[in-house]
Amino acid sequence: MSGRAAPFYCPYCGDEDLRPSEEGHGVWECTACSRAFRLSFLGLLAPRGRGPAPVPGEGDITS
Repeated sequence: MSGRAAPFYCPYCGDEDLRPSEEGHGVWECTACSRAFRLSFLGLLAPRGRGPAPVPGEGDITS
């Protein structure tokens, strides 16, 4: 997986004329609406419908 993904369109106006900004990594400029925005990766989500894996020995019912 690449660490650098480019947006396909502006999240504000939908135009496709985007350019990387000189402001830093992940910052893009839209020439159509004159807005700048930053993209960043926050992390992975847990799979839906599943909780964390059970820890062996925890929650066991003993008689």
